[in-house]
Amino acid sequence: MRAPALATALLAFGLIGGCAVGPDYHRPVLAAPAAFIGTPAVTDRIATTTASAADSAWWSGFGDPVLTGLVNKALAQNLDIAQAVARVAQARAGLHGADAALLPSGEVTASAAALRLSKDTLQGQQLSALGVSRNQEAYGGDLGASWEIDLFGGLRRDREAAFDEYQGSRAGVAAARLSIAAEVADTYIAIRGLQARIAVANEQVATQQQLVATIGLQYRKGVAAELQLRQAEGALAQVKGTVPELQVALDGALNALDVLAGEQPGTERALLAAPGAIPAAPAITGIGSPADLLQRRPDLIVAERKLAASNARIGSAISEYYPKISLTGLIGSAATGPASLFTGGAFQAQGAAGLRWRLFDFGRVDAEIKNARGRNAEALAAYRLSVLRASEDVENAFSALVNREQQQRTLADGENSLARAQQSSMAAYKGGVVSLIEVLDADTRLLQTRDALAQARTESAEAAVASFRSLGGGWGSVPIDDHKS
Repeated sequence: MRAPALATALLAFGLIGGCAVGPDYHRPVLAAPAAFIGTPAVTDRIATTTASAADSAWWSGFGDPVLTGLVNKALAQNLDIAQAVARVAQARAGLHGADAALLPSGEVTASAAALRLSKDTLQGQQLSALGVSRNQEAYGGDLGASWEIDLFGGLRRDREAAFDEYQGSRAGVAAARLSIAAEVADTYIAIRGLQARIAVANEQVATQQQLVATIGLQYRKGVAAELQLRQAEGALAQVKGTVPELQVALDGALNALDVLAGEQPGTERALLAAPGAIPAAPAITGIGSPADLLQRRPDLIVAERKLAASNARIGSAISEYYPKISLTGLIGSAATGPASLFTGGAFQAQGAAGLRWRLFDFGRVDAEIKNARGRNAEALAAYRLSVLRASEDVENAFSALVNREQQQRTLADGENSLARAQQSSMAAYKGGVVSLIEVLDADTRLLQTRDALAQARTESAEAAVASFRSLGGGWGSVPIDDHKS
Protein backbone atom coordinates (compact mmCIF):
# COMPACT_ATOMS: atom_id res chain seq x y z
CA MET A 1 0.00 0.00 0.00
CA ARG A 2 1.38 3.39 -0.96
CA ALA A 3 2.00 5.96 1.77
CA PRO A 4 -0.94 8.24 0.85
CA ALA A 5 -3.31 5.28 0.85
CA LEU A 6 -1.95 4.12 4.21
CA ALA A 7 -2.34 7.59 5.65
CA THR A 8 -5.90 7.78 4.35
CA ALA A 9 -6.76 4.42 5.87
CA LEU A 10 -5.29 5.38 9.25
CA LEU A 11 -7.14 8.68 9.17
CA ALA A 12 -10.45 6.98 8.45
CA PHE A 13 -9.84 4.46 11.22
CA GLY A 14 -9.00 7.26 13.61
CA LEU A 15 -12.22 9.09 12.81
CA ILE A 16 -14.56 6.11 13.00
CA GLY A 17 -12.41 3.95 15.27
CA GLY A 18 -13.95 1.45 17.59
CA CYS A 19 -14.45 1.51 21.33
CA ALA A 20 -11.92 2.94 23.73
CA VAL A 21 -10.09 0.24 25.65
CA GLY A 22 -10.70 -0.20 29.35
CA PRO A 23 -13.87 -0.48 31.45
CA ASP A 24 -16.78 1.88 30.86
CA TYR A 25 -17.88 3.70 33.99
CA HIS A 26 -21.15 2.90 35.73
CA ARG A 27 -22.11 4.73 38.89
CA PRO A 28 -22.17 2.29 41.83
CA VAL A 29 -25.56 1.26 43.10
CA LEU A 30 -25.47 1.54 46.88
CA ALA A 31 -28.06 0.03 49.19
CA ALA A 32 -29.75 2.61 51.40
CA PRO A 33 -32.77 2.64 53.72
CA ALA A 34 -35.95 4.38 52.64
CA ALA A 35 -35.67 7.08 55.31
CA PHE A 36 -33.43 8.34 58.07
CA ILE A 37 -34.08 7.00 61.55
CA GLY A 38 -34.39 10.50 62.98
CA THR A 39 -36.69 11.93 60.30
CA PRO A 40 -39.99 11.56 62.22
CA ALA A 41 -38.62 13.22 65.35
CA VAL A 42 -37.11 16.12 63.41
CA THR A 43 -40.13 16.81 61.22
CA ASP A 44 -42.51 16.61 64.22
CA ARG A 45 -40.55 19.05 66.39
CA ILE A 46 -41.92 22.52 67.06
CA ALA A 47 -39.70 25.38 65.83
CA THR A 48 -40.17 29.12 66.15
CA THR A 49 -39.14 29.85 62.54
CA THR A 50 -39.55 28.02 59.25
CA ALA A 51 -36.83 27.61 56.61
CA SER A 52 -37.78 26.81 53.04
CA ALA A 53 -36.43 23.40 52.14
CA ALA A 54 -36.08 24.48 48.51
CA ASP A 55 -34.07 27.57 49.41
CA SER A 56 -30.33 27.14 48.95
CA ALA A 57 -29.82 30.06 51.37
CA TRP A 58 -30.83 27.85 54.28
CA TRP A 59 -29.17 30.15 56.81
CA SER A 60 -31.90 32.74 56.22
CA GLY A 61 -34.31 30.33 57.94
CA PHE A 62 -32.81 31.29 61.32
CA GLY A 63 -34.51 34.67 60.97
CA ASP A 64 -31.40 36.65 61.96
CA PRO A 65 -30.48 39.45 59.51
CA VAL A 66 -26.98 39.80 61.00
CA LEU A 67 -26.30 36.09 60.46
CA THR A 68 -27.61 36.27 56.90
CA GLY A 69 -25.43 39.26 56.10
CA LEU A 70 -22.31 37.64 57.54
CA VAL A 71 -22.83 34.41 55.62
CA ASN A 72 -23.40 36.28 52.37
CA LYS A 73 -20.24 38.33 52.95
CA ALA A 74 -18.19 35.21 53.65
CA LEU A 75 -19.49 33.51 50.51
CA ALA A 76 -18.31 36.52 48.51
CA GLN A 77 -14.94 37.01 50.19
CA ASN A 78 -13.78 33.76 51.78
CA LEU A 79 -10.35 32.65 50.59
CA ASP A 80 -11.03 28.91 50.86
CA ILE A 81 -13.82 29.40 48.33
CA ALA A 82 -11.45 31.47 46.19
CA GLN A 83 -9.02 28.55 46.19
CA ALA A 84 -11.78 26.16 45.16
CA VAL A 85 -12.76 28.46 42.30
CA ALA A 86 -9.12 28.59 41.21
CA ARG A 87 -9.04 24.79 41.18
CA VAL A 88 -11.98 24.86 38.78
CA ALA A 89 -9.96 27.04 36.43
CA GLN A 90 -7.08 24.57 36.66
CA ALA A 91 -9.37 21.61 35.96
CA ARG A 92 -10.97 23.47 33.05
CA ALA A 93 -7.52 24.10 31.59
CA GLY A 94 -6.71 20.40 31.99
CA LEU A 95 -9.93 19.54 30.16
CA HIS A 96 -9.10 21.92 27.33
CA GLY A 97 -5.65 20.33 27.12
CA ALA A 98 -7.20 16.86 26.89
CA ASP A 99 -9.55 18.13 24.15
CA ALA A 100 -6.60 19.58 22.25
CA ALA A 101 -4.70 16.27 22.46
CA LEU A 102 -7.43 14.67 20.32
CA LEU A 103 -6.93 17.18 17.52
CA PRO A 104 -4.03 17.82 15.16
CA SER A 105 -1.46 20.32 16.34
CA GLY A 106 0.32 22.77 14.10
CA GLU A 107 2.99 25.40 14.21
CA VAL A 108 4.46 28.03 11.96
CA THR A 109 8.21 28.60 11.91
CA ALA A 110 10.24 31.22 10.13
CA SER A 111 13.95 31.94 10.07
CA ALA A 112 16.46 34.30 8.57
CA ALA A 113 20.19 33.85 8.98
CA ALA A 114 23.35 35.57 7.75
CA LEU A 115 26.82 34.01 7.88
CA ARG A 116 30.32 35.13 6.93
CA LEU A 117 32.82 32.29 6.73
CA SER A 118 36.39 32.80 7.79
CA LYS A 119 38.94 32.68 5.00
CA ASP A 120 41.20 30.63 7.22
CA THR A 121 38.73 27.76 7.42
CA LEU A 122 38.71 24.94 4.92
CA GLN A 123 35.18 25.77 3.77
CA GLY A 124 36.08 29.44 3.39
CA GLN A 125 39.14 28.61 1.33
CA GLN A 126 37.10 26.33 -0.91
CA LEU A 127 34.47 29.00 -1.55
CA SER A 128 37.17 31.57 -2.28
CA ALA A 129 38.85 29.18 -4.74
CA LEU A 130 35.54 28.71 -6.54
CA GLY A 131 34.91 32.45 -6.61
CA VAL A 132 31.87 32.14 -4.38
CA SER A 133 31.17 34.78 -1.78
CA ARG A 134 31.94 33.82 1.77
CA ASN A 135 28.89 35.85 2.87
CA GLN A 136 25.96 33.41 3.05
CA GLU A 137 22.24 34.03 3.74
CA ALA A 138 19.41 31.56 4.40
CA TYR A 139 15.68 32.20 4.64
CA GLY A 140 12.89 29.77 5.39
CA GLY A 141 9.25 29.50 6.40
CA ASP A 142 7.35 26.33 7.23
CA LEU A 143 3.90 25.21 8.31
CA GLY A 144 4.04 21.94 10.22
CA ALA A 145 1.30 19.70 11.63
CA SER A 146 1.19 16.48 13.64
CA TRP A 147 -1.57 14.23 14.86
CA GLU A 148 -1.58 11.22 17.15
CA ILE A 149 -4.45 9.10 15.92
CA ASP A 150 -6.40 7.80 18.92
CA LEU A 151 -6.95 4.31 17.50
CA PHE A 152 -7.51 2.59 20.84
CA GLY A 153 -9.06 5.38 22.89
CA GLY A 154 -6.25 6.20 25.29
CA LEU A 155 -6.56 9.92 24.63
CA ARG A 156 -10.34 9.70 24.87
CA ARG A 157 -9.99 8.05 28.28
CA ASP A 158 -7.64 10.85 29.32
CA ARG A 159 -10.23 13.36 28.18
CA GLU A 160 -12.96 11.47 30.05
CA ALA A 161 -10.88 11.56 33.23
CA ALA A 162 -10.18 15.28 32.77
CA PHE A 163 -13.89 15.95 32.35
CA ASP A 164 -14.73 13.96 35.49
CA GLU A 165 -12.09 15.90 37.42
CA TYR A 166 -13.53 19.16 36.10
CA GLN A 167 -16.99 18.15 37.31
CA GLY A 168 -15.48 17.24 40.66
CA SER A 169 -13.86 20.66 40.93
CA ARG A 170 -17.21 22.31 40.24
CA ALA A 171 -18.78 20.26 43.03
CA GLY A 172 -15.79 21.17 45.17
CA VAL A 173 -16.79 24.83 44.96
CA ALA A 174 -20.29 23.94 46.15
CA ALA A 175 -18.75 21.88 48.97
CA ALA A 176 -16.54 24.80 49.99
CA ARG A 177 -19.50 27.21 49.96
CA LEU A 178 -21.60 24.85 52.08
CA SER A 179 -18.75 24.33 54.52
CA ILE A 180 -18.02 28.05 54.88
CA ALA A 181 -21.70 28.95 55.30
CA ALA A 182 -22.01 26.32 58.04
CA GLU A 183 -18.80 27.46 59.75
CA VAL A 184 -19.94 31.09 59.72
CA ALA A 185 -23.34 30.11 61.13
CA ASP A 186 -21.71 27.92 63.80
CA THR A 187 -19.28 30.66 64.77
CA TYR A 188 -21.97 33.33 64.90
CA ILE A 189 -24.18 31.11 67.05
CA ALA A 190 -21.22 30.39 69.32
CA ILE A 191 -20.62 34.15 69.68
CA ARG A 192 -24.21 34.78 70.69
CA GLY A 193 -24.07 31.83 73.07
CA LEU A 194 -20.88 33.08 74.72
CA GLN A 195 -22.35 36.55 75.04
CA ALA A 196 -25.38 35.05 76.76
CA ARG A 197 -23.17 33.04 79.13
CA ILE A 198 -21.10 36.13 79.97
CA ALA A 199 -24.31 38.03 80.68
CA VAL A 200 -25.44 35.24 83.03
CA ALA A 201 -22.08 35.28 84.78
CA ASN A 202 -22.11 39.08 85.14
CA GLU A 203 -25.64 38.95 86.51
CA GLN A 204 -24.52 36.39 89.04
CA VAL A 205 -21.51 38.55 89.91
CA ALA A 206 -23.88 41.43 90.66
CA THR A 207 -26.03 39.15 92.84
CA GLN A 208 -23.00 37.86 94.73
CA GLN A 209 -21.69 41.40 95.22
CA GLN A 210 -25.00 42.39 96.80
CA LEU A 211 -24.78 39.34 99.05
CA VAL A 212 -21.21 40.22 100.08
CA ALA A 213 -22.29 43.79 100.82
CA THR A 214 -25.21 42.57 102.97
CA ILE A 215 -23.11 40.10 104.93
CA GLY A 216 -20.32 42.67 105.30
CA LEU A 217 -22.76 45.10 106.85
CA GLN A 218 -23.99 42.40 109.21
CA TYR A 219 -20.41 41.45 110.08
CA ARG A 220 -19.51 45.02 110.97
CA LYS A 221 -22.56 45.17 113.18
CA GLY A 222 -21.53 41.95 114.84
CA VAL A 223 -24.55 40.04 113.59
CA ALA A 224 -22.74 37.78 111.09
CA ALA A 225 -19.61 35.73 111.65
CA GLU A 226 -16.43 36.36 109.69
CA LEU A 227 -16.67 32.86 108.24
CA GLN A 228 -19.91 33.82 106.48
CA LEU A 229 -18.31 36.91 104.99
CA ARG A 230 -15.28 35.01 103.72
CA GLN A 231 -17.49 32.31 102.24
CA ALA A 232 -19.48 34.93 100.36
CA GLU A 233 -16.29 36.62 99.11
CA GLY A 234 -14.94 33.26 97.93
CA ALA A 235 -18.14 32.52 96.04
CA LEU A 236 -17.94 35.97 94.41
CA ALA A 237 -14.35 35.36 93.29
CA GLN A 238 -15.32 31.99 91.86
CA VAL A 239 -18.09 33.53 89.74
CA LYS A 240 -15.83 36.37 88.60
CA GLY A 241 -13.23 33.81 87.54
CA THR A 242 -15.57 32.36 84.91
CA VAL A 243 -15.85 35.65 83.00
CA PRO A 244 -12.26 35.89 81.65
CA GLU A 245 -12.39 32.31 80.40
CA LEU A 246 -15.62 33.00 78.52
CA GLN A 247 -14.19 36.26 77.17
CA VAL A 248 -11.16 34.45 75.75
CA ALA A 249 -13.47 32.06 73.91
CA LEU A 250 -15.59 34.98 72.67
CA ASP A 251 -12.57 36.87 71.34
CA GLY A 252 -11.38 33.74 69.55
CA ALA A 253 -14.79 33.23 67.94
CA LEU A 254 -14.95 36.86 66.81
CA ASN A 255 -11.50 36.58 65.23
CA ALA A 256 -12.42 33.31 63.53
CA LEU A 257 -15.55 34.89 62.08
CA ASP A 258 -13.51 37.73 60.56
CA VAL A 259 -11.09 35.28 58.93
CA LEU A 260 -14.00 33.28 57.52
CA ALA A 261 -15.25 36.51 55.94
CA GLY A 262 -11.82 37.14 54.43
CA GLU A 263 -11.16 40.11 56.71
CA GLN A 264 -8.64 41.18 59.31
CA PRO A 265 -9.49 40.09 62.89
CA GLY A 266 -11.44 42.84 64.59
CA THR A 267 -13.35 43.99 61.50
CA GLU A 268 -16.78 42.88 62.71
CA ARG A 269 -16.27 43.69 66.41
CA ALA A 270 -18.43 46.81 66.25
CA LEU A 271 -21.26 44.94 64.51
CA LEU A 272 -21.29 42.21 67.15
CA ALA A 273 -20.39 44.29 70.19
CA ALA A 274 -23.96 44.40 71.49
CA PRO A 275 -25.15 40.98 72.67
CA GLY A 276 -27.90 39.46 70.55
CA ALA A 277 -30.30 36.60 70.97
CA ILE A 278 -29.12 33.08 70.18
CA PRO A 279 -30.81 32.22 66.85
CA ALA A 280 -33.65 29.75 67.19
CA ALA A 281 -33.33 26.48 65.28
CA PRO A 282 -35.70 26.58 62.29
CA ALA A 283 -38.04 23.87 61.11
CA ILE A 284 -36.59 21.31 58.73
CA THR A 285 -38.94 19.82 56.16
CA GLY A 286 -38.63 17.96 52.88
CA ILE A 287 -35.71 15.94 54.23
CA GLY A 288 -35.88 13.13 51.69
CA SER A 289 -34.10 9.80 51.89
CA PRO A 290 -30.45 8.73 52.23
CA ALA A 291 -30.40 8.13 48.48
CA ASP A 292 -31.14 11.83 47.91
CA LEU A 293 -27.81 12.71 49.53
CA LEU A 294 -26.03 11.47 46.40
CA GLN A 295 -27.39 14.48 44.48
CA ARG A 296 -27.49 16.93 47.39
CA ARG A 297 -24.15 16.65 49.15
CA PRO A 298 -21.37 18.17 47.08
CA ASP A 299 -18.65 16.25 48.93
CA LEU A 300 -20.29 12.99 47.82
CA ILE A 301 -20.38 14.26 44.24
CA VAL A 302 -16.67 15.09 44.51
CA ALA A 303 -15.95 11.55 45.73
CA GLU A 304 -18.07 10.00 42.96
CA ARG A 305 -16.38 12.09 40.26
CA LYS A 306 -12.96 11.03 41.58
CA LEU A 307 -14.15 7.44 41.25
CA ALA A 308 -15.24 8.05 37.64
CA ALA A 309 -11.90 9.69 36.80
CA SER A 310 -9.95 6.78 38.30
CA ASN A 311 -12.00 4.38 36.19
CA ALA A 312 -11.08 6.30 33.03
CA ARG A 313 -7.41 6.21 34.02
CA ILE A 314 -7.56 2.41 33.84
CA GLY A 315 -8.43 2.63 30.15
CA SER A 316 -5.67 5.15 29.60
CA ALA A 317 -3.18 2.74 31.17
CA ILE A 318 -4.47 -0.24 29.15
CA SER A 319 -4.06 1.73 25.92
CA GLU A 320 -0.29 1.56 26.47
CA TYR A 321 -0.47 -2.08 25.40
CA TYR A 322 -1.25 -0.95 21.86
CA PRO A 323 0.78 0.93 19.26
CA LYS A 324 0.60 4.69 18.94
CA ILE A 325 0.39 5.96 15.37
CA SER A 326 0.99 9.55 14.44
CA LEU A 327 1.03 11.56 11.24
CA THR A 328 3.28 14.53 10.64
CA GLY A 329 3.52 16.89 7.71
CA LEU A 330 5.36 20.04 6.72
CA ILE A 331 5.09 22.47 3.84
CA GLY A 332 7.12 25.60 3.36
CA SER A 333 9.92 27.19 1.40
CA ALA A 334 13.63 27.74 1.80
CA ALA A 335 15.97 30.02 -0.15
CA THR A 336 19.26 31.87 0.03
CA GLY A 337 17.63 35.21 -0.58
CA PRO A 338 14.37 36.87 0.40
CA ALA A 339 13.43 37.56 -3.19
CA SER A 340 13.32 33.88 -4.10
CA LEU A 341 11.66 32.69 -0.88
CA PHE A 342 8.16 32.60 -2.35
CA THR A 343 9.02 31.20 -5.78
CA GLY A 344 8.06 27.76 -6.92
CA GLY A 345 11.61 26.54 -6.79
CA ALA A 346 11.85 27.31 -3.07
CA PHE A 347 8.86 25.09 -2.19
CA GLN A 348 9.53 22.09 0.06
CA ALA A 349 7.27 19.47 1.67
CA GLN A 350 7.59 16.51 3.98
CA GLY A 351 5.20 13.86 5.23
CA ALA A 352 5.69 10.96 7.62
CA ALA A 353 3.80 8.34 9.57
CA GLY A 354 5.23 7.32 12.93
CA LEU A 355 4.74 4.24 15.08
CA ARG A 356 5.51 3.97 18.80
CA TRP A 357 4.86 0.70 20.54
CA ARG A 358 6.05 -0.30 24.01
CA LEU A 359 6.39 -3.86 22.78
CA PHE A 360 9.21 -4.81 25.14
CA ASP A 361 7.96 -2.74 28.06
CA PHE A 362 4.83 -4.70 28.95
CA GLY A 363 6.09 -5.33 32.48
CA ARG A 364 5.92 -1.63 33.23
CA VAL A 365 2.59 -1.36 31.45
CA ASP A 366 1.24 -4.16 33.65
CA ALA A 367 2.45 -2.28 36.72
CA GLU A 368 0.79 0.94 35.53
CA ILE A 369 -2.50 -0.87 34.94
CA LYS A 370 -2.38 -2.50 38.37
CA ASN A 371 -1.65 0.88 39.89
CA ALA A 372 -4.64 2.41 38.09
CA ARG A 373 -6.90 -0.43 39.20
CA GLY A 374 -5.67 -0.04 42.76
CA ARG A 375 -6.44 3.68 42.71
CA ASN A 376 -9.90 2.89 41.37
CA ALA A 377 -10.53 0.36 44.15
CA GLU A 378 -9.36 2.94 46.68
CA ALA A 379 -11.65 5.58 45.18
CA LEU A 380 -14.60 3.16 45.28
CA ALA A 381 -13.99 2.37 48.95
CA ALA A 382 -13.61 6.08 49.71
CA TYR A 383 -16.88 6.85 47.94
CA ARG A 384 -18.81 4.13 49.75
CA LEU A 385 -17.34 5.24 53.08
CA SER A 386 -18.26 8.86 52.33
CA VAL A 387 -21.87 7.83 51.70
CA LEU A 388 -22.02 5.91 54.98
CA ARG A 389 -20.49 8.79 56.92
CA ALA A 390 -22.90 11.22 55.28
CA SER A 391 -25.82 9.21 56.62
CA GLU A 392 -24.08 9.05 59.99
CA ASP A 393 -23.74 12.86 59.95
CA VAL A 394 -27.46 13.25 59.31
CA GLU A 395 -28.51 10.82 62.04
CA ASN A 396 -26.14 12.41 64.58
CA ALA A 397 -27.32 15.92 63.70
CA PHE A 398 -30.97 14.91 63.99
CA SER A 399 -30.38 13.25 67.34
CA ALA A 400 -28.49 16.28 68.67
CA LEU A 401 -31.19 18.67 67.47
CA VAL A 402 -34.11 16.79 69.03
CA ASN A 403 -32.36 16.02 72.31
CA ARG A 404 -30.81 19.46 72.75
CA GLU A 405 -34.21 21.04 72.33
CA GLN A 406 -35.63 18.65 74.90
CA GLN A 407 -32.76 19.57 77.21
CA GLN A 408 -33.45 23.24 76.57
CA ARG A 409 -37.09 22.88 77.62
CA THR A 410 -36.12 20.95 80.75
CA LEU A 411 -33.50 23.49 81.76
CA ALA A 412 -35.92 26.37 81.17
CA ASP A 413 -38.36 24.77 83.62
CA GLY A 414 -35.53 24.19 86.07
CA GLU A 415 -34.36 27.80 85.79
CA ASN A 416 -37.80 29.07 86.77
CA SER A 417 -37.89 26.78 89.82
CA LEU A 418 -34.34 27.61 90.92
CA ALA A 419 -34.94 31.35 90.52
CA ARG A 420 -37.86 31.12 92.94
CA ALA A 421 -35.76 28.92 95.25
CA GLN A 422 -32.96 31.49 95.23
CA GLN A 423 -35.35 34.29 96.14
CA SER A 424 -36.85 32.16 98.92
CA SER A 425 -33.45 31.22 100.34
CA MET A 426 -32.34 34.87 100.47
CA ALA A 427 -35.55 35.85 102.25
CA ALA A 428 -35.15 32.94 104.65
CA TYR A 429 -31.54 33.86 105.33
CA LYS A 430 -32.46 37.44 106.13
CA GLY A 431 -35.10 36.08 108.49
CA GLY A 432 -32.54 33.82 110.15
CA VAL A 433 -34.28 30.64 109.07
CA VAL A 434 -31.47 29.19 106.90
CA SER A 435 -27.72 29.55 106.90
CA LEU A 436 -25.52 31.24 104.31
CA ILE A 437 -24.61 27.82 102.90
CA GLU A 438 -28.17 27.37 101.62
CA VAL A 439 -28.10 30.81 99.98
CA LEU A 440 -24.78 30.16 98.26
CA ASP A 441 -25.94 26.73 97.14
CA ALA A 442 -29.11 28.21 95.61
CA ASP A 443 -27.06 30.87 93.81
CA THR A 444 -24.64 28.29 92.46
CA ARG A 445 -27.37 26.01 91.21
CA LEU A 446 -29.16 28.88 89.50
CA LEU A 447 -25.95 30.06 87.81
CA GLN A 448 -25.14 26.56 86.60
CA THR A 449 -28.64 26.06 85.23
CA ARG A 450 -28.71 29.39 83.40
CA ASP A 451 -25.29 28.71 81.94
CA ALA A 452 -26.36 25.22 80.87
CA LEU A 453 -29.53 26.66 79.31
CA ALA A 454 -27.47 29.12 77.25
CA GLN A 455 -25.26 26.23 76.13
CA ALA A 456 -28.28 24.10 75.25
CA ARG A 457 -29.77 26.90 73.14
CA THR A 458 -26.43 27.32 71.40
CA GLU A 459 -25.99 23.63 70.75
CA SER A 460 -29.59 23.32 69.56
CA ALA A 461 -29.02 25.98 66.91
CA GLU A 462 -25.66 24.43 66.00
CA ALA A 463 -27.38 21.06 65.59
CA ALA A 464 -29.78 22.67 63.13
CA VAL A 465 -26.78 24.00 61.20
CA ALA A 466 -25.26 20.52 61.26
CA SER A 467 -28.55 19.12 59.95
CA PHE A 468 -28.60 21.48 56.98
CA ARG A 469 -24.91 20.84 56.34
CA SER A 470 -25.25 17.07 56.52
CA LEU A 471 -28.25 17.16 54.18
CA GLY A 472 -26.28 19.13 51.60
CA GLY A 473 -27.52 22.64 52.32
CA GLY A 474 -30.12 23.55 49.71
CA TRP A 475 -32.52 20.88 48.63
CA GLY A 476 -31.52 20.98 44.95
CA SER A 477 -28.91 19.04 42.99
CA VAL A 478 -25.42 20.48 42.68
CA PRO A 479 -24.79 21.83 39.14
CA ILE A 480 -21.60 20.24 37.75
CA ASP A 481 -22.03 20.44 33.93
CA ASP A 482 -23.34 17.02 33.02
CA HIS A 483 -22.79 17.51 29.26
CA LYS A 484 -19.53 16.26 27.81
CA SER A 485 -19.25 18.56 24.85
